[in-house]
Amino acid sequence: MRHDPIATGKRKSVNLSLDTGIVAAAREAGINLSQVSEVAIRAAAKRVQEEKWRDEHRDWIAANNSWIEENGLPLDRYRLA
Repeated sequence: MRHDPIATGKRKSVNLSLDTGIVAAAREAGINLSQVSEVAIRAAAKRVQEEKWRDEHRDWIAANNSWIEENGLPLDRYRLA
């Protein structure tokens, strides 16, 4: 199992408003709304964190990519294939 830096392992009850048709369809299908919601929210939060990191480090990423374009990968000569 991978470490999830977002999850704490603790649970908190929250109110969530969903379309009644979606709730009915989920119940009919036997879908656990809490589990599905948690997975979707975790994925959305991770995506936002990654975008924020890329935005905050945009200059470093560009400089690094530029250096590699000019000089090549530092250990490229050791590649087997």
